[in-house]
Amino acid sequence: METSDTPEGEVVIRTIAMPADTNPNGDIFGGWLMSQMDLGSGILAAKTAKARVVTVAMEGMSFLHPVRVGDTITCYAWVERIGRTSMVIPVEAWVQRYMEGREIRVTRGVFICVAVDEAGTPIPVQREH
Repeated sequence: METSDTPEGEVVIRTIAMPADTNPNGDIFGGWLMSQMDLGSGILAAKTAKARVVTVAMEGMSFLHPVRVGDTITCYAWVERIGRTSMVIPVEAWVQRYMEGREIRVTRGVFICVAVDEAGTPIPVQREH
């Protein structure tokens, strides 16, 4: 995973890590962080497709740094590719350390979202003309 010193993409979600989101060592669960990233990818995918979307796949993640209670987590995302019904959306999670202010990237993942109708059947992604 290459590292950059500035976030890429647009802000799709921002939240604060709370004590209820920790493991017994006081670090934030990786699954909690991944769920925030999934929510963020879904927000961008729905905005892009102008339709209901579902996450169908996700590429592996490596956690570069722990997330701690009180850290502000910001997820940045962008649409890398649009297929007929799917979108490939990379998401970076950055934290602003509690009481410090410095911002560091803690992980990155690529989410694949599909536009669906009310019955859950894939539908074409609406494209700008």
